[in-house]
Amino acid sequence: MLRRLGSPLAVLYVLLWASAYVPSKIGATAMPPLWFLVGRFLAAGVLMAALALVLKRPFPRRPNDWLAYAALGVFANAAYLGLTYAALSRGLAAGIASIVASTNPLILALIAPRLLGEPLTRNKLLGMLLGFGGVVGVMLARTGTETARPEDVGLALLGVTANVASTILFKRAQGSNDLLAINTIQLLAAGLVLIPAATLIYGGPRVELSSAVVASFLYLVLILSVGASLLWFWLLSRGAASRVSAFYFLTPIFGIFFGALFLGESVGPGDGIGLVAVALGIVLVQRN
Repeated sequence: MLRRLGSPLAVLYVLLWASAYVPSKIGATAMPPLWFLVGRFLAAGVLMAALALVLKRPFPRRPNDWLAYAALGVFANAAYLGLTYAALSRGLAAGIASIVASTNPLILALIAPRLLGEPLTRNKLLGMLLGFGGVVGVMLARTGTETARPEDVGLALLGVTANVASTILFKRAQGSNDLLAINTIQLLAAGLVLIPAATLIYGGPRVELSSAVVASFLYLVLILSVGASLLWFWLLSRGAASRVSAFYFLTPIFGIFFGALFLGESVGPGDGIGLVAVALGIVLVQRN
């Protein structure tokens, strides 16, 4: 049963993860992006906390563990998505944001030899060159447009780097390994830490309510922050999480597709070439 379900569910997880960029783009342009994230993280965190309490999941006992997992939330959620949403609100296309986000394993492969003791093989080096070359190619193909300006791509890349930092922190963490409890702590910490930042940058929260904004918020909270997280827990608990990495190259493909379908974002030959380069780079990096 696991062999039959593992791969389809891994593809479903990647599909859900890539689908987040369209509602994120809608939310980030309808209200100050950090305030949108505050609402998303706190709403999802409260739901996850209630679920964890109902299921009687064990939370960390040591204060240091709480601090470590809160730091994970700051890097993996507040910094990563905060910078990504800022780039989206400035005009970065949702499809391009998904391509930039897919460089996560490329950046991790670059720093893994020093921080995690993982060797930098020929395949990984070639994959990184291809992947980053693909991102640069997409930027060059969109020169003169507002959908992939270097400063916006740079913001998104900085966010991806913060997410990579969270991966390293998680691998080094020694506390409770209950992922439901950990995710609850991360979400609540991310929402709380963004409140002063959002207040300082934007003042009070304001929003242009519409059916699209409400639907985007509910989708991100229920389907992504809660549903996709639980799917990830299921894959982890059954040893099938490694299957996700095998399909990670599909992320930018799905992202470009959703951006074109729901937001009418244009896709040119240069985007296609860059997308293929990034996908091939991810495949090479993940090969042993």
